[in-house]
Amino acid sequence: MFSKYLKSLSILKKFLFINFIIFTIISLFTFIYLNNVQPNLIKKKSVKHLNVIDNTINTLVRLDVKFDVDDIRKFLFSTRFIFQNLDRVIFFDNDLNIVGDTDTLDLDPRSFSTRLDEIEFESLNDNKNGKNDKNKNLNVTENKNFSFKDILKKYLNSDAYGIAYTFIHEDLNQFKLITIKNVIKDNSNIGYIAITENANEIKIATDERKAFVLRTAIAVGFVILIFSFVLSRYFIKPIQNLVSYTKVIKDKSQTKTNIESLKSRNDELGLLSNSLDDMTIELQKRVAHAENFSTDLVHEIRNPLASLKSASEILQDSNNSEQRLKLLNILSHDVLRIERLITDYSQMLKDEVALSKEKMEKINIEPIIQSVVDDYNNIQKVKKNIKINYENDGNEEYIINGIENRIEQIIANLLDNSISFCKDGENIFVNVSNTVDKKILVKIIDDGQGFKEKDTSKIFKRFYSNRPDKFGEHSGLGLNIVKNLVDLHDGEIVASNRLDRDGAIVEIKFPSV
Repeated sequence: MFSKYLKSLSILKKFLFINFIIFTIISLFTFIYLNNVQPNLIKKKSVKHLNVIDNTINTLVRLDVKFDVDDIRKFLFSTRFIFQNLDRVIFFDNDLNIVGDTDTLDLDPRSFSTRLDEIEFESLNDNKNGKNDKNKNLNVTENKNFSFKDILKKYLNSDAYGIAYTFIHEDLNQFKLITIKNVIKDNSNIGYIAITENANEIKIATDERKAFVLRTAIAVGFVILIFSFVLSRYFIKPIQNLVSYTKVIKDKSQTKTNIESLKSRNDELGLLSNSLDDMTIELQKRVAHAENFSTDLVHEIRNPLASLKSASEILQDSNNSEQRLKLLNILSHDVLRIERLITDYSQMLKDEVALSKEKMEKINIEPIIQSVVDDYNNIQKVKKNIKINYENDGNEEYIINGIENRIEQIIANLLDNSISFCKDGENIFVNVSNTVDKKILVKIIDDGQGFKEKDTSKIFKRFYSNRPDKFGEHSGLGLNIVKNLVDLHDGEIVASNRLDRDGAIVEIKFPSV
């Protein structure tokens, strides 16, 4: 179901959809990560607090320290090194009164003092008058935003009572961690220890990570947006133009679709556009060629069919044996004509299909022509006494870009045409040479009757024939096929009559490489 939906989307929508899925997954994992950053950092601090509290409790129990002001004071000074790197450690009795606070002491050994004014502790626990001396430390229990007694009460009423528990206090300026644990001695609770620490670095680290993720998300979204625009502008739209171009061609629509701008590109789309345009032009040529060919074929068949119809109608009513024989010859002649037209037409179509699959390569046409001439000489020794003479200008190589069997077909068709016009004992000359304009010239000269036409270009037209006495033997496609094959090789072909005597000359020029 999902795959079908995805397949139905355009390339741009697929890209955006996939990026949305990826972005969502990354965001989910990022959210989980960010939610675990702060707890993990807090956990590290809590473990540190717990270790200090456990060590302190063990020491208190071992030294049998009472939770009163005097004993805790002495304990704090004697164990000052334990609390030196902590922000604040507070001791409470069972009534939740402060009996010791590192904030009231200077625990630096360099400034160690054995005297602790009782007034400091009195100020910490004085809740009766509600007054605070500006020169004294503030009683945190009187702070409206932060109350140790409230936190202790929460601890007493929580499921965490009996174990260390860390509370979080956060305001605009501070991020504090308060770890509290009760002290048990002889199975009796004797007081509470609380460690507070300013942990603004946790908030800073968390905020920095959140800010980084937010900036990254914005940057990624911006990049995706830009890439989507580039993808749409430079790739999707050109592809859409190509699709529209193919639809116009398919539907034979008159809508103009220009892909010239795409053809000028140097990337794969440019190559595709050029290939598509070339293929389209070639297909249009072939379609036009096929349509013209079919039209010409119908036209050529129509005449012998009309003759067949007329001859058959007359034959039915004729009792004259001589006339009937002439009519039968006409029928046979027309049937042969139609058969030859269809056969040659079919072969021509096969040749054109084969040509589309064949590739040009560098070939030396000299041995190809020599081989065809030798084969025809052997045949003509049996059929006719016609000599085919071959010569060149002395070179051994005449290199062109071509197809070997098509060069053979060109020479063979021209020799067939010359032989049909020659009588027994006459000659045909085949000459190969290089021209001054770096082309290869192939001449076929015969001693036949020559061309009847002044405009010899007509002989290369489709279905044209100048053999009225042998009409049934020729379809008029032979020289047209030769012309098409020469054009395929980017060559030129011209025909003319000999000036010195009867006969014809056919000249072909191939570009050399």
